[in-house]
Amino acid sequence: MDHVQALIARHFSTPGGVLHIGGVAVDGIADRFGSPLFAYDSAVLDRKWTQLRHVLPQQFQIYYSVKANPNQAILRRFLGKGCGLEIASGGEFHQAIQAGCSPDNILFAGPGKTENELEFVLKQGIGELHVESSLEIKRTIAICRRLGIRARVALRINPSGEAQGGAMRMGGKPAPFGIDEEQVDGILDQIMSDPVLEFQGIHLFAGTQILDDSILINQYRKGLEIAKRVAQRLHQPLHTVDFGGGLGIPYFAHEQELNLERLRESLRVLMDDIRHDPLLAGTKFIVEPGRFLVGESGIYVTRVTDIKVSRGKTFLILDGGMNHHLAASGNLGQVIKRNFPVAILNKLQKEATDVVDLVGPLCTPLDTLGRDVSLPKAEVGDLIGIFQSGAYARAASPLGFLSHPSPCEVMIQDGQLREIRRRGTYEALTADMT
Repeated sequence: MDHVQALIARHFSTPGGVLHIGGVAVDGIADRFGSPLFAYDSAVLDRKWTQLRHVLPQQFQIYYSVKANPNQAILRRFLGKGCGLEIASGGEFHQAIQAGCSPDNILFAGPGKTENELEFVLKQGIGELHVESSLEIKRTIAICRRLGIRARVALRINPSGEAQGGAMRMGGKPAPFGIDEEQVDGILDQIMSDPVLEFQGIHLFAGTQILDDSILINQYRKGLEIAKRVAQRLHQPLHTVDFGGGLGIPYFAHEQELNLERLRESLRVLMDDIRHDPLLAGTKFIVEPGRFLVGESGIYVTRVTDIKVSRGKTFLILDGGMNHHLAASGNLGQVIKRNFPVAILNKLQKEATDVVDLVGPLCTPLDTLGRDVSLPKAEVGDLIGIFQSGAYARAASPLGFLSHPSPCEVMIQDGQLREIRRRGTYEALTADMT
């Protein structure tokens, strides 16, 4: 079974050879809302949440990473399950508040927080500010003194190389993220010396898109080792230990799913090992998944507008491209371009006979969503679907490039369609100009 077939078998259906998302035919969705668009199946969101909650011990709390997909409907869905939110900007704080999240249920991490952003979130009583430099600590202290408030802070740590792993390393090397592990003692002295700061704990995030459970457990053990060292130095247990996100999903044919049952068992053993450790008594453990929860729920749907043959190569010209889905074009962290799972959504029972490139409407050779893809014979009007598009797709793309209107987003729940973000208009392109 190939990658597309496996995803469809797990989450969708194909009556008559047409993809159905949440029980609704994709051609009907595109006819109603136009193309290109992002379609999300709410049942997949719920299924992934249930899977993760089953894996994690009760001492773990989930904070959804807003950067993966900040749509209000998705934030509200996870908030309704008792989730917190992890943000990386003042704009994401605004998104979280608008979705109905209490400020004290929000964590703010990120290496480039401005003074305006710090003041914005501190005024409203953010749950935890994860500080990442000595200067950021000084700025936080100055703001708190000026406003007459206290700030709950945690220390984001860039761990040593033994905790590295994942498709995109965030730590274990020189990095703009967090405080190097070997500098922690001096930074702790800075935090503990000022009464306007209320120290909560540590945040360790060494990598993302991890599909090997042993790497995750190794990182968790490293986090616990640092946490205990910090708690011992402070002569008190930490309130929180944030292990970051990192849980991956398979995008490419050679990748295997994260083994959740093995992860669950390893976490059980881990919790048994620390259950009676006084240095971790009452500590709350946090994970910040994003793509794991939303990635598989979303499909980018775009229509074939033209078919060209150039010097023996066939190109399917699409009405959407890297401006809507930078990750699928390979321009968001890939060293070697690999294709996301892709299919002609209205010809799923047809045999693959052609090898084609899938290109968008932009005036750049970077606008290629698939290279040498084996597909059934395509026709103008066919719908191309890029799977695994719920996370870091629309939200991580240069939507303004060439001034095409932004795509709409649609949620499908129990056979009902709901537009959760309107399509952009030409008028909107200049609405903020003076």
